[in-house]
Amino acid sequence: MIQPPWSDLEVKLIISDYFSMLIDELASRTVNKAHHRRNLISLLNNRSDGAIEFKHQNISAVLITLGQPYIKGYLPKYNYQKILEDHIVDYLKNDHQMENYFKNFSEKEVIPNIIDFRKEKFVVAPPVIQYVEEPNIKFNNGPFKINYLEREQNNQKLGKCGEELVLSFEKWNLHALGYSKLADRVEWISQSTGDGSGFDILSRNPDGSDKYIEVKTTKLSKESPFFFTANELQFSIDHKERYHLYRLFNFEQSPRMFKKQGDFKTICRSTPIVFKGYF
Repeated sequence: MIQPPWSDLEVKLIISDYFSMLIDELASRTVNKAHHRRNLISLLNNRSDGAIEFKHQNISAVLITLGQPYIKGYLPKYNYQKILEDHIVDYLKNDHQMENYFKNFSEKEVIPNIIDFRKEKFVVAPPVIQYVEEPNIKFNNGPFKINYLEREQNNQKLGKCGEELVLSFEKWNLHALGYSKLADRVEWISQSTGDGSGFDILSRNPDGSDKYIEVKTTKLSKESPFFFTANELQFSIDHKERYHLYRLFNFEQSPRMFKKQGDFKTICRSTPIVFKGYF
């Protein structure tokens, strides 16, 4: 049976419930999603568990489009209605504490757990690219001036921890494959020469050739967007055969990583967000 469209009241109820869970998750408190869903379902118009799950995923997508953190367990679904976007923007404008939660999230220092690469499944499959056009957020609709997803990525301590973990993994992997001499030649370029090189770590392929690794780290899920510079984009294009994105995610609790080889024009879909004007 086809369910009727969500009413304004239902949308407001599920948004409020979502943010109560998000606050707990950002504060590293355990969230019982099933308990929340059971409490919510009695207030809605006979909505199924699947419909509620999908709407939660829509809310995650809106938050990502707005440049804000989201609940990791609700992976984004971008085909949402504008009524949802409008209500979320209104909610954030009226709840003056949410920006503090987002700010604390982006600036929080994280010390990852020690990973035994031999025993743990550290490297996982990359996410499937969703070829769905994101709804446009009007310029004057944004509830906050700061993109806290981007601020999290620019957290230098978080980025350094992620790069250090990748450096350890690359050396371990080459040693495990029997290329100990190559492992000794892995270099942490962003620390030795700075951030302007277009990549972070110079590793080696089994044949001894250079392997350029760009590391992007987040405390959120692997579907969280990442940000790259024009310099990184151009370097990835110029060296696409040897360029690798190492995306670290869930970094605070149980760090995992996926890898993609190639340039940023082909391994992900991207949206220009900054332009430079000349006179």
